Amino acid sequence: MRRAPTVLHLDMDAFFAAAEQAAKPSLRGKAVVVGGLGPRGVVSTASYEARAFGVHSAMPTAQARRLAPNAAYLFPRFTLYRSVSEQVMELLGALSPLVEPLSLDEAFVDLEAGGVAHDAVTARAVGEKLRADIRARTGLTGSVGLAASKMLAKIGSERAKPDGLVLIEPGTERALLAPLSVRVLPGVGPATGDHLRRAGIGTIGEIAEAGEDELVRLLGKAHGAGVYAMSLAHDERPVVAEREGKSVSVEDTYDLDIHDRVRVRAEVAALADRCVGRLRASGRSGRTVVLKVRRYDFSTLTRSETLRAPTDDPAVVREAAARLLELVDTTGGVRLLGVGVSGLADFTQEVLFARTTAGEEPLARAPEPLPVPAASPVPPPPSVPQWRPGQDVVHEEHGAGWVQGSGLGRVTVRFETPYDARPGRVRTFAVDDPDLSAGEPLPLVRGTGDEEVRPGAAGAWWPAVPEGGRESTGA
Repeated sequence: MRRAPTVLHLDMDAFFAAAEQAAKPSLRGKAVVVGGLGPRGVVSTASYEARAFGVHSAMPTAQARRLAPNAAYLFPRFTLYRSVSEQVMELLGALSPLVEPLSLDEAFVDLEAGGVAHDAVTARAVGEKLRADIRARTGLTGSVGLAASKMLAKIGSERAKPDGLVLIEPGTERALLAPLSVRVLPGVGPATGDHLRRAGIGTIGEIAEAGEDELVRLLGKAHGAGVYAMSLAHDERPVVAEREGKSVSVEDTYDLDIHDRVRVRAEVAALADRCVGRLRASGRSGRTVVLKVRRYDFSTLTRSETLRAPTDDPAVVREAAARLLELVDTTGGVRLLGVGVSGLADFTQEVLFARTTAGEEPLARAPEPLPVPAASPVPPPPSVPQWRPGQDVVHEEHGAGWVQGSGLGRVTVRFETPYDARPGRVRTFAVDDPDLSAGEPLPLVRGTGDEEVRPGAAGAWWPAVPEGGRESTGA
């Protein structure tokens, strides 16, 4: 354990929901829920206003709607979240070479390795400056925990929420931990917590009192000894700058069970292509293809196939995923499908025969599909834009805005930007209005220039509205 609180843990406050509130003036101070909006959707993040109604992450969206029916329910905009995350991680990287991201909105920083802090006073000063820099750069707030270990720094940031800083002085850790639930400790999940509770152990202090031998008896040698050490505030885990990804995967949950085997095959092929896209974006290749299928009865099956060499060839991954699908009975319906690639490598070897290493006969890559005749007896239906709540849009006349909702052939848009002081006006259009198109997220904080450009009529540009003012958009 260190002698100074030079491990920092940053956790952005209600990150996805806070970013949406910052981007949409009409939602500031309102209950906002971000996540899947279908019948089987799950809440990713709820604003603090929504949490007051009992809404929390990982809750089914249908349940959230019952608790907070008047909240704004939005699809995630990961392009925006990743952009803000990159800004935050850049600030952390300026503090130390040892930054360990845990997700888009959470990371550990070793301040001692960066030479920016060596005691409680300097650590607190760094933490306060970081919070101010994050607010200035992104418009959002983050909570900071400072301690002599990763476990305690994370506990500190939880106690600091929202928008605060907690520094745990070395020597006070045992007293702080004693009354806390055992679930606070890393590695103590619901099952382990229930097991300890049945043994009469509900707090961290009671773990320390029980002794190492009792914990080993209850949880096994390695796990028990580790949990006992944590209860004494002993955490020697270092901040690791590079967290090597072990796999790349994508999955989709469907609002209605899929029974058509042809569609299931098509979905698997599309997932394989998306997975390879992510694989290539990370500059990696993989050797093992994994298929995940959750059936109508919630039973989840996984099947895998290991290739002879790492690949990032979409045709190879598609073929392997298709073979794995043949091993799964989907006649009762499918509610979730996923395709992943593991056994990652940083090189790619040409794979002419995509079969397993288990002694099977090699199967040549499938030939290119035959061209489809030009004449089709049933022409495909015209493409109609699918507008999702929260989606960025641009209108040729009214400029930038976001989708409030759509249905019955209409889409309702609120025209406002992060830089407007007041909520924007609302207009409704046909879903296929030629003047309405998908847009890109605007930065949450205005740049250093005098003007903020936005698309106007006929592709023109004009300065952003002055603070406190708003242009007329008509009745």
